[in-house]
Amino acid sequence: MDPIRNFYGRFERQVSSIFLILGFILDALTIKRADRVWENLWILGYIILIGVFIILLQKKETETIDGQIQTRSHFWYLVILQFCFGGVLSANLVLYFRSADIFVVWPFVLILAIAFWANESLKEHHARFSFQISLFFLSIYSFMIFLLPVLLHKIGSWIFLLSGLLSLILISIFVLTLFHYIKKELKESKRLILALVLGIFVVVNILYFTNLIPPIPLSLKDAGIFHTIERNKDGNYVVTFEDQGWRGYFKLYPDFTETVNSRIYAYSAIFSPKELNLTIVHEWQHYDETQKEWLTSNVINLPVIGGRDGGFRTFSIRSGLAPGKWRVNIKTEQGQIIGHLRFNIIQADTIPKLLSTQK
Repeated sequence: MDPIRNFYGRFERQVSSIFLILGFILDALTIKRADRVWENLWILGYIILIGVFIILLQKKETETIDGQIQTRSHFWYLVILQFCFGGVLSANLVLYFRSADIFVVWPFVLILAIAFWANESLKEHHARFSFQISLFFLSIYSFMIFLLPVLLHKIGSWIFLLSGLLSLILISIFVLTLFHYIKKELKESKRLILALVLGIFVVVNILYFTNLIPPIPLSLKDAGIFHTIERNKDGNYVVTFEDQGWRGYFKLYPDFTETVNSRIYAYSAIFSPKELNLTIVHEWQHYDETQKEWLTSNVINLPVIGGRDGGFRTFSIRSGLAPGKWRVNIKTEQGQIIGHLRFNIIQADTIPKLLSTQK
């Protein structure tokens, strides 16, 4: 029996980290959009399992036989818990941050890195327990943030605040339920749990209201700056663009060659859930090298109709723009950033050879 106990005790953390990754990969491949019943039930199932296995895991850690935790059941409880956490984190990536703009992904990457660090580094029971509760709160919170707009067919600050309030109520109910099973451990950890939960709540609100995360559940599925956009007989858009070569992937501001009569098309495909129709904004800005700031040149309102898998496709057109750095901020009417398009205008007599693709 000792070799088996030693095996489970020795490899528990390594295997739990592997299952965290497996849960992440599974949902990254299977979950596609926020407004489908199956996806929401799938994530809800994860959240319920997380709550159940936190309780089972903590009960197991308070029960000992001959002064030792029964490592086999403890091992599998932790593995299942980590798999579910990985699934929820992956769902957040797919439903929140599957965007054409890489700069909106960083909060999620940071959260995932912290989850791995905590899994490998936190040794004390009360610290690991408090972290599990706080990550559970984040799972509930993230689920509520995209579920309420889907159910109510609206987005906005008050919807976001309502999501936070409901999440705080649900985690409070869970903690009160947990109190009936592990009173001593919960009393020892209550201050740390409270600090972590409130800290997450404050940070998420700061990220949202400072536009550091996109207006969930909207996402930028595709975007680009093109020389022409034409609709073909199949209803798709055929776009033309300059071949930037492999170096273009590493340019923050890819070059756009402008001639006297050329137009510049800013294309965006915005995913919005079914029945959540809204207006977005293309805000064209030029970087003034003298003033060292971005100056707004034009603001164009565009409609978005929810429900299309690849996002609702629309574009704005400009011409006769000054050379230099430009960006198009893709925003909601309330000013929340969905994504950015960046390019550098170079004036020339002729346009280089263009490539074409279908959107």
